[in-house]
Amino acid sequence: MQTAQDLSDEPAGQPPEGRLQLRDYALIALTVLAVAMVINHLFNLRLFGIVLLDGRYLNILASLFLAGSFLIFDIRGKRFGPTSLVDWLLAALSLASGSYVAANAMTNLNEGWEFAAPQTATWVAFVFAALVLEATRRAGGLVLAIVVTVLAFYPTFAGHVPAPFSGFQSTLSEAFSYHVYSSESIFGIPMKAFGGVVIGFIIFGAVLQQTGGGVFFNDLALGLVGRYRGGAAKVSIFASGFMGSMSGSVISNVLTTGVVSIPAMRRTGFSAKTAAATEACASTGGVLMPPIMGATAFVMASFLSVPYAEIAIAAAIPSALFYFALFAQIDSYAARRDLKGLEAAEVPRLRDTLRSGWPYVLVFGLLIFMMVVMRQETAAPFYSVLLLLLINQFMPGHRMTMRKLIGIVMAVGSSLAELTAVILGIGLIVGSFSATGLAGTLVNELLFIAGDNVFILLVMGAATAFVFGMGMTATACYIFLAIVLAPALEAGGLDRMAVHLFILYWGMVSYITPPVALGAYAAATLAGTSPMKAGFEAMRLGSIIYLVPFLFVLNPALIGNSGAVEVALAVSCAFLGVGMISMGLQGFVSFLGPLDGRGGMVLRAMLALGGFFFAMPAMPFAGVGFGTTALLGLALVALPLLVAYRRGRQPVPAEAGQ
Repeated sequence: MQTAQDLSDEPAGQPPEGRLQLRDYALIALTVLAVAMVINHLFNLRLFGIVLLDGRYLNILASLFLAGSFLIFDIRGKRFGPTSLVDWLLAALSLASGSYVAANAMTNLNEGWEFAAPQTATWVAFVFAALVLEATRRAGGLVLAIVVTVLAFYPTFAGHVPAPFSGFQSTLSEAFSYHVYSSESIFGIPMKAFGGVVIGFIIFGAVLQQTGGGVFFNDLALGLVGRYRGGAAKVSIFASGFMGSMSGSVISNVLTTGVVSIPAMRRTGFSAKTAAATEACASTGGVLMPPIMGATAFVMASFLSVPYAEIAIAAAIPSALFYFALFAQIDSYAARRDLKGLEAAEVPRLRDTLRSGWPYVLVFGLLIFMMVVMRQETAAPFYSVLLLLLINQFMPGHRMTMRKLIGIVMAVGSSLAELTAVILGIGLIVGSFSATGLAGTLVNELLFIAGDNVFILLVMGAATAFVFGMGMTATACYIFLAIVLAPALEAGGLDRMAVHLFILYWGMVSYITPPVALGAYAAATLAGTSPMKAGFEAMRLGSIIYLVPFLFVLNPALIGNSGAVEVALAVSCAFLGVGMISMGLQGFVSFLGPLDGRGGMVLRAMLALGGFFFAMPAMPFAGVGFGTTALLGLALVALPLLVAYRRGRQPVPAEAGQ
């Protein structure tokens, strides 16, 4: 379904402990060389007089990390397994074929090899593309590899496929020459985004964690909410949100923060399935939360041709809605079961945490200032890393050592190699749609099927994104749907930014939705519960993730694309609405009382439905304005709120509602 390492005991991106092997030295060398080249190119330093064309730069970068992927993932797709002779040969072949492509970049540009490559170049294209497919299988899993392989060969039989999936047909040589030598396939938008901004943020995340950033954010979450009811779960929400934003990986986040948060939740009274589900939902939301989000957001910025800061600003309100809803559910869950917070001895003092960890806040401040104010998202993570390393030398507990430095390089190298393998594979899909002209055909067909009903088009889009999200990484799913689906939704009159965020959100829901629910399944192994139970509980706790994309795509004020008054009204109604939905799902209204006993299910349904109408202040697809939805919401929630208030004034047994 996903990568083999996704459910392993080793957090993603982390090398095994112990003595370094020859493979590790090779990975360190490849990583240092690649990062040095990236810094030289992005900052135009001209070190040793080296100036690279953008195409040649991407060719070399891809070759180095493609070689690294064969050293990290063995033939079974296991991360840092034993390295065989075949792995070394494939790594060497990656460097050799990639070097040929890079060395002939200018000739390719002048002679148009993408349409008429000489014989030697054609054979190299076959070899390089085959290496990309194998690396995609190892790093991205079998399902993704099958999808990529079929679509990579699609131009060779596109003319024989029935409409609306038919397209311009090419020979095998023409197709793979186009894949390797054009700027629209393997080295297209995904790889350009990777070589431009993604690398810097992955380095920043690795350095931040190795220098104590992860510990600081966990202590900060403990200090903020640890002692309140359900404090262990609330800490998980905050800590996983911080960490997920840095790592951009759901599974890595679950395995990193869940080791601490899940036992703490179990110890304070949470059921095993709820503890696992809470961690899974919090980790999933972290990938959607600014300021860093994940690699997908940077690819999105390239597709939209906008600064990354605009993506982060637009994503701020939707991610806040998701976390607020999750927080409200946990608070209601804890109140209904009379669960307590963590003991005072387990919670660090917030003042002490901030006193010792203020440098991390300063570094984040610099990062955000450079991205949002100065609009230098490419340079921002590198300057932030420099500041972090400088400050780190004055922090005795987390001062950089040679062992830590090696750990950073290994973590960065493995993360970048994995991402490169997947992005190069997805580039083959992009190239096939470009070569055959299929993207435009599918857009027209989708519009024809949906007619003039934008809501039907959105539902079709959500279903498509969910299905593809089951077998692909979030980045792979987004890129595929940005080509196929986004133009159709935009043609339906929807906001362009909102459409791309809609696709991103629905590509992520598979992490908490059975039958896949990889995030929930990984958390279930730590909680010692049934993966399927954890998956269904994660669906309930994270239910707002299914609604939020519809809210902002139908009301762009929720991504800040409107006047100040409209934004304030939409945000207020949305927070009020999702809060009521969350409390309805759990059967307890915070600050009022429970909705159990006689008629409890009806009252909970009324509260949740009323919250939906509040959250959706206007439904243009149904011809309903704000006034109507507000009145409907008010009429539905009045009785549940009154009943909760009256019942809250009476003693409630701790086991009520179990």
